Amino acid sequence: MRSVEEQLARVIAAAVRPAPVRVAIPEAQGLLCAEEVVAERPLPGFDQAAVDGYAVRSVDVQGAAERPVPLPVVGEIPAGSRQPRRLQPGQAVRIATGAPLPTLADAVVPLGFTDGNPAKVTVQRPVPSGAFVRRTGEDVQAGDVAVRRGAAIGAAQVGLLAAVGRNKVLVHPRPRVSVISIGEELVDVDRTPGQGQVYDVNSYALAAAARDAGAEVSRVGIQTADPRRLREVVEGRLLLSEIVVVAGGVGGAIGDEVRAALADLGELDTTRVAMHPGSVQGFGRLGPDAVPTFLLPANPMSALVVFEVLVRPLIKAALGKRNPYRRAVAARLLSPLTSTKGRRGFLRGQLLRDADTGEYLVQPLGTAGSHLLASLSEANCLVMVDEDVTEIAVGEEVMVSFLAQRG
Repeated sequence: MRSVEEQLARVIAAAVRPAPVRVAIPEAQGLLCAEEVVAERPLPGFDQAAVDGYAVRSVDVQGAAERPVPLPVVGEIPAGSRQPRRLQPGQAVRIATGAPLPTLADAVVPLGFTDGNPAKVTVQRPVPSGAFVRRTGEDVQAGDVAVRRGAAIGAAQVGLLAAVGRNKVLVHPRPRVSVISIGEELVDVDRTPGQGQVYDVNSYALAAAARDAGAEVSRVGIQTADPRRLREVVEGRLLLSEIVVVAGGVGGAIGDEVRAALADLGELDTTRVAMHPGSVQGFGRLGPDAVPTFLLPANPMSALVVFEVLVRPLIKAALGKRNPYRRAVAARLLSPLTSTKGRRGFLRGQLLRDADTGEYLVQPLGTAGSHLLASLSEANCLVMVDEDVTEIAVGEEVMVSFLAQRG
């Protein structure tokens, strides 16, 4: 039986990062930048008011603390003004936030520091040179790197790209993942199951998990184990995917049929991995591009756990993430836990935090049954139990891996 570490190493070694593509900046959110974005002009591009108020020479209002200073208001500058304006000594200009400062002005007096008179304003508090002014290049200088290669592009990075005038950016795109379910007993959710039939859960659940991991997903849906048809479908998806996930084609007689159908497409290794649930699984690299291909168990809960442990890190590695793994923390058990000897347990749990001590606590959920999907939907973590541990008492410490957090 292969260890989880050995299987994971094989999987990560097969990661294929798609070639960088240039996309519009709204489409770059959630991806990694694949270039050094250099600002061609400063940001801000001109000295501008940081507040609504009056543009002044600071020297003209330096005595306002002892005696208020009256200044004639000789005009108004709205945001977006393109009309050059020059301030004379002893004058003020009404100015809006973001508007360009007039020549000779070196400060802005906020409205709250004045009486607000539109014709002859009285300044009641002094301001030093540079007060309430956004200087040219204060944020980014021309030639500075605005967004670095490898940076995750979030809302702030999208805003900065727009601020430096970039409408497109080179990114590492989302890996394309195809999800296929195999089983004569499966029907889609828009049909009523007959005797002995069940809904296709895996293609929906695994597609959602791949999308949550950051992939571009194609849910191929239900396929039979007919060798010719299955081979055609998988071969077609290998040309359109960086990762292929096949659920339900790994155990028993159907597993033999699936392996035989795909044998000449490349190396496909079906083995037992020392984990539960999901011990029986397959992995290989198929097609001319050696596309990583997974065979997952038919049980939806087992399939999702194997996906979480092995497929999700591969998607993250293909996205270019330096650390493709979920965050893990130590937590104390609130209920006793049993695990299978010789296999690493990935058991469902609800992670809590003590409000007084900040300590993590974890409540195991459900039983060990690999078919129990409802408890996984309530879980926000997986409790990881070492291979040589079969029982853990209340209050003992375990490691847990975060799952997607609820808002």
